[in-house]
Amino acid sequence: MRVNPELRLPGSDNQETPMVRQLTTEWRKMTTQLNQLSEGQVVAVTNATTAAPTGSAVNYNLGDFILNSTPSELGTAGSKYIIHGWRCVAAGAPGTWVQCRFLTGG
Repeated sequence: MRVNPELRLPGSDNQETPMVRQLTTEWRKMTTQLNQLSEGQVVAVTNATTAAPTGSAVNYNLGDFILNSTPSELGTAGSKYIIHGWRCVAAGAPGTWVQCRFLTGG
């Protein structure tokens, strides 16, 4: 299911006010991101990165997940895998992170 990015406010007399224009702009941004998230597009994930956090001012909680924005197949023949992301196993800044790997069968 996709969310309609066109904001439909009641009445046409308020359509040109600065507040309505700003609401319309913000609504489009939010619905675009929500639709991309529902379709699994990594561009919509705001915490996707290329490595687990190191030295951070952010306090992470147990169970937090960071998505790998650049997955590639790694390993040797017969045991190839991708790093899907990193899971926080001990809270803190930056916390303790482990790789979440998926076997590719290669």
